[in-house]
Amino acid sequence: MSRPLDIPVIDTLIGFRDLDHGGRVASAKDTWQRHPAEYMFKDVPRELRDETQRLDAIDETVREMDAYNIRTGLIHLSDDRAAEALARYPGRFVALLPVDANLGMDAVRAIVRAKEEHDIRGISMFPSGLKPPVPIDHKFWYPVYAKCVELDIAAFCTTGVPGPRVPMKAQYPGLLDEVCYDFPELRIVMRHGAEPWEDLAVKLLLKWPNLYYSTSAFAPKYWPEAIVRFANSRGADKVIYGGYFPAGLELSRIFSEMDDVPFREHVWPKFLHDNAARVLGLPALDAG
Repeated sequence: MSRPLDIPVIDTLIGFRDLDHGGRVASAKDTWQRHPAEYMFKDVPRELRDETQRLDAIDETVREMDAYNIRTGLIHLSDDRAAEALARYPGRFVALLPVDANLGMDAVRAIVRAKEEHDIRGISMFPSGLKPPVPIDHKFWYPVYAKCVELDIAAFCTTGVPGPRVPMKAQYPGLLDEVCYDFPELRIVMRHGAEPWEDLAVKLLLKWPNLYYSTSAFAPKYWPEAIVRFANSRGADKVIYGGYFPAGLELSRIFSEMDDVPFREHVWPKFLHDNAARVLGLPALDAG
């Protein structure tokens, strides 16, 4: 069935265009021009060149959201425009706090402050991108997980082979198994594909009630077949839409390709809205 156009969408990975600062270095072994995983994308969305346009990019994102019936966008507080976006468009954005588990209790205190000041709905984790990397099941994460449970917020975790050219083993999806066992109340969302272990991801999603999967950072035509099959069968409540605007994909491409995804009729409302609403503590569709 084609995607219904009347479902208000929750996009669990969206942001604002940034400035083009030219060549950058991700590590001593990797340089990039516009995006740390730009080799994976044919057309990285354009960036701004004028500092005065940076706040205007918030309005642009809202216009894009309106064009594709995106009711709510999940943004990162690491963007210095996030607080402005939350204030300017109440109800249109909710926030995650990117967390570095190497910071110990300072990371936990930062989560508490972000919850008090911005009502964050979760944290984001990039285990392979930290310096040094912190594997998903490392003891450094455990105070963070415990605080998420206490505050009733979710953990969005990059899984699988990372796009940036950094070692991958810190975010091997199998590491989630012990975390889900130790923190059964913690809502965890696998981000960025979990590839090439998508079959393992499905097994873990079946096993653990509070584990979810987001389609973030992949164009719909590349969504793993195993995930689409899972959503159409036993996993309708477990798969969540996530985009990648404007970091790597334009919304126009995402939504045009999404129309060709063979989700069954009952999957679309859950995929586009309900599952994310449950994870983030947002109103269900029938609640307005």
